Amino acid sequence: MAAVPERKEHGFADRVPDSFWVSLRYFNVYRIAVVTVFLGSAVSYHDELPLGQHSLPMFLYTCGAYLLAACIFQAVMFLVRERFSVQLTLHVFADIAAITLLMYSSGGMKSGLGVMLLISITGAALVAPRRLTYLYAALAAIAALLEQGYWVLVFDAPTSNFLQPGLLSIGYFATAGITSQLAELVVANETLARQRGRALQSQQRVNQLVLADMQDGVLVLDREGRVAQANPQGARLLAIERLAGVDLHTLLPEAARKWSAWRQAAEGSRTPSPGIFDVSARGRDLRVRLIDAGTEEELTVVFIEDMTRLREQAQQLKLAALGRLTANIAHEIRNPLSAVSHAAELLDEEQGASGRMRLTRIIRDNTLRLERLVSDVLQLNRRDRVEAERIHLNHWLIGFVEEFARNESVRPECLSLEMGSEALVRFDRGHLHQVLWNLMRNAVRHSTSADKCVRVVVNVLADQVELNVIDDGQGVSESSRGQLFEPFFTTYSAGTGLGLYLARELCAANGATLEYVDGAPGGHFRIVCEEALTA
Repeated sequence: MAAVPERKEHGFADRVPDSFWVSLRYFNVYRIAVVTVFLGSAVSYHDELPLGQHSLPMFLYTCGAYLLAACIFQAVMFLVRERFSVQLTLHVFADIAAITLLMYSSGGMKSGLGVMLLISITGAALVAPRRLTYLYAALAAIAALLEQGYWVLVFDAPTSNFLQPGLLSIGYFATAGITSQLAELVVANETLARQRGRALQSQQRVNQLVLADMQDGVLVLDREGRVAQANPQGARLLAIERLAGVDLHTLLPEAARKWSAWRQAAEGSRTPSPGIFDVSARGRDLRVRLIDAGTEEELTVVFIEDMTRLREQAQQLKLAALGRLTANIAHEIRNPLSAVSHAAELLDEEQGASGRMRLTRIIRDNTLRLERLVSDVLQLNRRDRVEAERIHLNHWLIGFVEEFARNESVRPECLSLEMGSEALVRFDRGHLHQVLWNLMRNAVRHSTSADKCVRVVVNVLADQVELNVIDDGQGVSESSRGQLFEPFFTTYSAGTGLGLYLARELCAANGATLEYVDGAPGGHFRIVCEEALTA
C-alpha cells in the first residue's frame, strides 16, 4: 500500500492521491478474500476447526455480515471518490467489530484471530494521518480487552488471561506508530523523487529546445568514437540525416585523429582542458571544440562551429558599417567643399583687400576641417595595430599634462592631477596619448576655465586602474548620452564627430573600456583597464 506523511485533517480529502484509493481498494479485496476463506472453512469443516467452536451460528452470521459490508465498501469506492478518511475509518471499524466477534465465537483470545487486527492497523497506518492511526490502535486494544473482560465476567476465566490481550494491545500501538513513521519517510522520499523527476524532465525539455535551436552542431561521442547523440544542426553541417551510431572516422577523419590524440593526453588529468582545432569538410571550414563530459562512460561533447558562415556574417557587417561610414564621410565632406567652392567664386568677384582676407580665412578653415576629418578616418585604420607596453601611469601623466597645457594654450592652474599609489597599465603609448588628449580637449572646451576646472583622477581598485577626466561644466545632456559614442555625432560646430568614437575604439583595441559616468557633476569620462602587474 502507498504511504502518506502526517498532515492536517482539514482539506485532506481534496489532496488524497489516486494511489491511496487504489491501495484501499486492494486491501478491501484482501478483506473479501479472508472472510470468504473463513466462511467457507466454517461451512465445510464445522467443528473440525477451531473457527466458530464457541458459537458456530454467530461465527457464520458475522462472516456473512462482514462479507456483505466488504462488498458494499467496494461498490462505494467505485462510485464515490471523496471523503477518504471517512471511508477508511468505516473499513477499520468494520474490521475491529467483525474480528472481535469472530474471535469471541471461536473461543476468545486463544483462537489467535486477534492478530488479524494487526494487519488492518498496519494497512490503515500506511494511508491515514497519524492521529487517526492511533485512534484505530486504541479502538482495537479496547475491543481486545473488552472481549477478554467478557470472558472473565461471564465465564469466570482466570484474570491471568489478560496478559495476552495486553501484549497484543501494546503491539497494536507499536505497529501503528512504527508504520506511520516509516510511511512518512517513504512518502518524503517519494515526493522528493517526483519533484526531481519533474525538474529533470523540464531540464531535458529545455536542453532539447536549446540544442535544436543552436547554430552550432553538437555531437556526443562514446569511448569508441561513435556518435551517441546529435542535434539537428550537427546533421545539417555534416550533411548526414542520421548521425546516431556513425563513427567519427567516417564523418571527419582529421577530427577523429585529433580526438584520439586529445583523449590520450587527457587520460591522467582530472580536469582535461578543451581541445580546439579547425578542419574542412563538405566545402566548409569547421571549428571543432572537444569537452570531456566527466562521466564513467567517458563521453565527449563535440561542438562544431561553421566558420564559413561566421566569416560571411562578419563580412556583411563590415560592408554594412563601411556603407554607413562612407555615407557619413560624404555628407561631412560636402559641406566644407561647398563652402570652399562658394568662397572661391566670390574671391574672383571681390575687389577689396578686406573681403579677400575674409574669403581666404573661410577657405583655410574649411580646408583644415577637411584635413582633420581625413586624419580621423585614417586613425580608424590604426585600431588593429596595437603595440602595447607597460606604462608607469603616474610619471607619464605628469609629462602629458604639461605637454597638453603648453600646446593647447591652457593655464596650468586650470588642470589638476590627482594620483595615489603607483599605477601600471598595458597600453599602446600612442593610443593612450590620443585618447586622453581628445578627452582633455573636450573637458577644457566645456569647463568654466576656473582653477582646477579639469581634473585627472587615477584610482587603483583591486586589479583595475581607473583614469577619470572630470570637468566642472554642464555635462552631457540626457538626450545626447545615447549618441555620445556614435560616429559623426557632435555638438561642436567645428568638430568632426569622430573623436569620442575613435577614442572608444582605441580603448577597446587595448582591452580597456571608455564610458561616460551618469549622475556626476559636470562631464565625467572614465577609462577602465586592467593593472599590468607583470612584465
